[in-house]
Amino acid sequence: MINQVYQLVAPRQFEVSYNNENIKSDKVVVRPLYLSICAADQRYYTGNRDELVLENKLPMSLVHEGVGEVVYDNKDVFKVGTRVIMIPNTPVEQDEVIAENYLPSSKFRSSGYDGFMQDYVFMEHDRVVKIDDSIEDLSTIAYSELVSVSWHAIHRFQSKSNKNKRSFGIWGDGNLGYITAILLNKLYPNASIYIFGKTDYKLSHFSFADKIYHINAVPEGVTFDHAFECVGGKGSQSAVNQIIDLISPEGTVSLMGVSEYPIEINTRLVLEKGLLMLGSSRSGAQDFIDIAKLYKDNPEIVEKLALLKGNELDVKTINDVVDAFEVDLSSSWGKTVLKWTM
Repeated sequence: MINQVYQLVAPRQFEVSYNNENIKSDKVVVRPLYLSICAADQRYYTGNRDELVLENKLPMSLVHEGVGEVVYDNKDVFKVGTRVIMIPNTPVEQDEVIAENYLPSSKFRSSGYDGFMQDYVFMEHDRVVKIDDSIEDLSTIAYSELVSVSWHAIHRFQSKSNKNKRSFGIWGDGNLGYITAILLNKLYPNASIYIFGKTDYKLSHFSFADKIYHINAVPEGVTFDHAFECVGGKGSQSAVNQIIDLISPEGTVSLMGVSEYPIEINTRLVLEKGLLMLGSSRSGAQDFIDIAKLYKDNPEIVEKLALLKGNELDVKTINDVVDAFEVDLSSSWGKTVLKWTM
C-alpha cells in the first residue's frame, strides 16, 4: 500500500512523501488518532538545532507522542479497532546491563527516524501497548510518552537512592515537573512534595503539592531528601546548583531536563554532601506497560493529567500542522494535542 508521510523538510516547512509498505508484513498497522507536540519536535520545527544535525536528520516526520487504533495485524495479536499507545523507541538489540533507551543502536521516532505524522504507522508488536477499554480520554493519553519518561526516571531513582523518602524537591513548573509531581505524590503519598518554579500562573496548577516556592524567594532552612530537576535549557545550571545548596547530605539529584549546552555545577558541594547525580532519558517498553496499568487502576491520575492539556486542534491538512506548531509555540501552559484526521 502507499502510505503518506508528512515530513519536515526545512524549518517551518512540511511536505508529503509516499512510502510503499507491505501490509502483509509481520508488523501492526496503526492509524494515529491523537498526537502531542514535544519540545524536541519544536526544536526541529523552528530550526533550533545545530545546522549539521538538521542536515543529517531532515527530511523527517515529527512527533513521538501519540495513540492510535489498530487497523490491521497479520499475526492477529491485536484485534482491529484496538486502541494503543505507540512506543517511539525501537531497539535493534538487547543488552543484559544497558536498557533499550540507552543503547546507541536504538532508533527513536522523530529523532533521525520518521515519527507518527503519517497516515498509518507500521510498528513491531512490542512497540504498541493496549489502552484499557475503561479509558475514554484518548487526547490526554496522547502524551503518555512524557509520562513514561518521568516514570522511568523515578524507577531508576528508586533503585539507586537511599532509604529516606520523606520529602522531594521538584524544580520546574512546566509539563515534566507537573507529571513528576503527580507520580511522586501517588507513589509516596506520605512524603512531602515541594515545587520550585518561577511562573505564578504555572505554579497555581500544583495545588496538590505540600509547598510551592518561587526560586528567587526560598526561605531559610528549606531542605529535602531528594530532588528532581525538570528545567532543562539555560535554566538547568541555576536549578542544579540551587538543588545542590538545599538538598540533604547523601541525597539523589535526578537530572531530567535537556540542555543543548554544557553547564557548570558546584562539584565541591556535591563531594562535601556525598550526593548522587543520576541522569535519565527517554523510556522503554516496560515503562509504557506500567503506565497503561497505572491509568487503568487509578483513573484519578488521568483526570489530573488532563489538566495539563493546553490546546486540542483538529488537523486535516499540512497547513493545520503548521498552525498547530505555531499555536504550541505561543502556549503558556501544557501540551498541545493534535486530533489526527489527515
